[in-house]
Amino acid sequence: MGKIVTFGEILLRLSTERHLRFSQSESYKATYGGGEFNVAVSLANYGVNAEYVTRLPDNELGNCALKEMRKLNVGNQNVLLGGERIGIYFLETGTSTRASNIVYDRAHSAMATLQKGMFDWRKILKEATWFHWSGITPALSESAADACLEAIEIAHEMGITISTDLNYRSKLWKYGKTPKEIMPKMLRYTTVMLGDIDTANFMLGAPDVNPNYEDLESLPVLYNQLFKICPNLKYVATTLRYSVSASHQRIGGILYDGTTVYNASVQDVTPVVDRVGSGDAFMGGLIYGLNEKPFNMQRALNFSVAACCLKHTVSGDYNLVTKDEIEKLIDGDFSGKVSR
Repeated sequence: MGKIVTFGEILLRLSTERHLRFSQSESYKATYGGGEFNVAVSLANYGVNAEYVTRLPDNELGNCALKEMRKLNVGNQNVLLGGERIGIYFLETGTSTRASNIVYDRAHSAMATLQKGMFDWRKILKEATWFHWSGITPALSESAADACLEAIEIAHEMGITISTDLNYRSKLWKYGKTPKEIMPKMLRYTTVMLGDIDTANFMLGAPDVNPNYEDLESLPVLYNQLFKICPNLKYVATTLRYSVSASHQRIGGILYDGTTVYNASVQDVTPVVDRVGSGDAFMGGLIYGLNEKPFNMQRALNFSVAACCLKHTVSGDYNLVTKDEIEKLIDGDFSGKVSR
């Protein structure tokens, strides 16, 4: 498996402890996270050569983020130093019937003020076989969107597989552009897409279709519309989430290759420790599964869903589980017994 490069913003995560509300909290637990970084961490855990590309301020908080990358065995040789500040997000962790809540503090961050031309993408991607980005970066600012498009176009030119997690965040698109004005020219290069059908349609400026994911026979027609709009698309995956409560999730998945719909059975996850980053865990599992030899679509999907389920049991943004733990879950070991 070749080198996989992911690109996005690493954030300082400040979360309330013991499920306290913001108004009750007198202290916050400080960790790091961010969609594309979480994917790189998952891949590194599976033994993959994963490199993360981002821009960080040249200060102590930026240095701490770099140390976090090194600690987690994620390549960081092309991290760019500059900008005013690191992005922050505050997390109020929900429980039972109360949902979690996130407040972003990312304005004027090092990544939000990123400019096209700051990275030497041909050099960065020289030995890469895969490039991953998400819809979060183009939501930060128009200049960040331009810089992300530059990376995508060069990766495509170099014949590199490109994956995208749509990751729509309504709280981020605040600079005067809508996703349908920005995302279509970026998604046309995507090889692998993760997201639900209506989110993809929303970003591509197509009508909602309200898909029924339990009716597998109806899905190819809906997914095929995405293939028509995105000429380089080969695979589309959708994480299925049925939220019983903040503490009880039911997780499944769909993978479509243009001809066949693959379905992974829904698993109950309860109690949920932390669901933030679970979609990134699915994405990391999908990238790993689609690169695995011998190639098997159903196994790639099962690996993704198992990784997503296990992430719900891990505190923090990262999916700190091993390939062996995922394999056991795929094989039906849901016991949670102590491994001695």
